[in-house]
Amino acid sequence: MAGKVVHVELPAQDSSQAKEFYGALFGWQFQSFEDQDYHMTRTDEQQGAAVSGGDSGSNPVVYFDTDDIDASISKVKELGGSAEQKMPVPGMGWFVACKDNQGTSFSLWQGDESAQMPEGMGG
Repeated sequence: MAGKVVHVELPAQDSSQAKEFYGALFGWQFQSFEDQDYHMTRTDEQQGAAVSGGDSGSNPVVYFDTDDIDASISKVKELGGSAEQKMPVPGMGWFVACKDNQGTSFSLWQGDESAQMPEGMGG
């Protein structure tokens, strides 16, 4: 469903401490990714969260679901917001970092198992 919160990233300077905190608070179990200080958990069948380590920020990033990420990027810009270039999460989907017309950061997500890294990009 478009607009549904599907993912929240929680920045942490020390991901081990953050995983311990949220694990104890909510019972979350994390899957870590090689070569990244990034640790994901599922909160239900369609929603999840992640601890992003080494980040000096302190504000969570909320990801909203969209059925058509390209159309949503255009709409964000039409409404006075901004959007970076969409990026693939290979085998899972696409995301894009955005700001609304007040400068508040958020991200969009479109699930797509066929998403792949474009040729010439690392990954």
